[in-house]
Parts: sequence; C-alpha cells; structure tokens
Amino acid sequence: MDMVFSAFVVLLFAAVILLIEGAWLWWSGTHGSAARRITRRLRTMAGRGEGGERVTILKQRRYSKWPALEKALRTMRQTALLDRLLLQAGVRWSVAQQLGSSLAFAVGAMALLPLLDMPLLASLLALAAAPLLPWLLLLRFRGARLRKIEEQLPEAADFLARALRAGHSFVNVMQMVGEEMPEPIAGEFRFAYEEINYGVPMSEALHNLALRVPLTDLRYLVIAVLIQRESGGNLAEVLSNISRMIRARFKLLGQVRVLSAEGRLSAWVLGILPIAVGLVMMLVNPKYISVLWTDPVGVRLLWYAAMGGVFGVLWMRRVIRIRV
Repeated sequence: MDMVFSAFVVLLFAAVILLIEGAWLWWSGTHGSAARRITRRLRTMAGRGEGGERVTILKQRRYSKWPALEKALRTMRQTALLDRLLLQAGVRWSVAQQLGSSLAFAVGAMALLPLLDMPLLASLLALAAAPLLPWLLLLRFRGARLRKIEEQLPEAADFLARALRAGHSFVNVMQMVGEEMPEPIAGEFRFAYEEINYGVPMSEALHNLALRVPLTDLRYLVIAVLIQRESGGNLAEVLSNISRMIRARFKLLGQVRVLSAEGRLSAWVLGILPIAVGLVMMLVNPKYISVLWTDPVGVRLLWYAAMGGVFGVLWMRRVIRIRV
C-alpha cells in the first residue's frame, strides 16, 4: 500500500511539473518575446509594419511655441545649426529653451557675482562661463549619445548584412533595425524609414541620417549603400567589412586607452591633491590654513589657485585625448 501511494505521489508530482512546463511553453510560444519578434518580422515582410508616424508632413521642427518668436528665430542662420545640435543630442529642448536657459544663467551670474568677493579676472571668467553651462551640458549629452550609437553601430551593420542575405529589401531591413535594435540607434533608423514612407527619396533620407548622426563610421555605411544602389554589388559583404573595420578600430582605441591610463590618473591626482591637502590641513591645524579665507589676499590666492587647477586639468585632458 505504501509503495502504491509513493508511486502515486511521484507520478502526481511529475504530472504537475509537466503541466506547468507545458503551460509555460504555450505562453512563450504565443505571447513571449520571440513570438512578438516573429510577428513583427512577418508584418514587415507583408508591408504592414507598426512604425510610429512621428515625422510631420511639413518636416519642420518648431523652434518655439510662440509664433512671433518662431518667426524671428527662423530668420537667423545660426538657429538651424543649434537645432541640428539639439537633434544630435536627442533632447526634447527647443531652440528657444536652449537660448533662454543661457540667458537665465547669464542674468543669474550678473546678480550673484557682486555678492561674492572675487578678483576681477575670476569675475570676468565666471561671467563669460555662466551662459556656456547649458551649452556644455548639451555637448555632454550629444557626446554620450553619439558614443552609444558608435558602440551599437557594428551590431547594426551585422544585422543589416544578415537580413540582406536572408532576402529582405533594404527598406524593410531599416524598419527591422528600428524595431529590434536598442535605442538610440533604433530611433535613428526608424526615423529614416518613416521619412522614406512619407515619400522622401532614399538617398535624401540616408543623407539626413548622416547629418543627425555625424559619425565617420556611419557615413561609410551610408556611402556604401548609395554606391551599391547606383553601381550594384554585394552590399551584405560590404556591410560586414564595415562592421569588422569598426570593431578593429574599437580594439585599437582600447589599447590606446590602456597606454594613456597613466596620464589620466595623473590628471585625477593633480586635480584632487590640492583639495585633499587642504582638508587634511583643516583637520590638523585649522588656525594655520584659515588665513586663506579670512584674509583678502588669501581669498584672492584661493581663486587664482582654483582657476589654475581647472586650467591644468583641462590641458592634461586635451593632451591625453587621442583620436583613433
């Protein structure tokens, strides 16, 4: 009796396990990520893609919410360059917001600097640097986004080559990259695909892609596609070669970063060492070092030391930055 009961328990346990596994396999096969990916590909092949329609018919980005300011900004040539910079950074700011933030920082610096006991040279430098802070932030966002796209570009080129070998058209492959690759490179290819859907010639859409993403490797890819459309050739093989070239350049860049690690460490040490020594002196002998912020000459020396430290760090960063 005990053996029969034990066998029944074992068989019941196995049946429950198989039931759970079967339910999981059914769900993953019909509703899982792989099933959704296959569904998207089938819709792409059938010409019924789900690409979002986020390109306006006018193909114009608004510079401001106010029509009068929009009209005034449209008359300036430099605002188009600023709008392209915002587009490359992938931020949701408008041209008017960027210019307004610079103006706000400049007004804030003019109101705050008289309250600080700063030397004349430091005050002038701070007044000149305050409006540039939003631009430095924008350039930082742009650089980070372009670096991420550059890291994703070899995988995107391999994806394009594999899909072309499988028999897909290049337009459908662009949509597949926009749907299956991670951001931000997916958004750029999706934008180019939507432009083509609106009737923009493929050559113009690819040129716009190269303008939005000013990377040399992406320009190689765009040039290869345009040449292949005019003269023919094995585009999949060309894209594979471009992917290998980008990966080889990344490998060389990694070796350069290893060789320049000592210089970067020196920049960090030289930048942090004065601050660390000052903090230690405040703990060991605060009366000795307090003359730097109690005496007017000491305050002036502190400002000069801060400017010299910032200049030195920026100079060392420029020296150790090597383009590959």
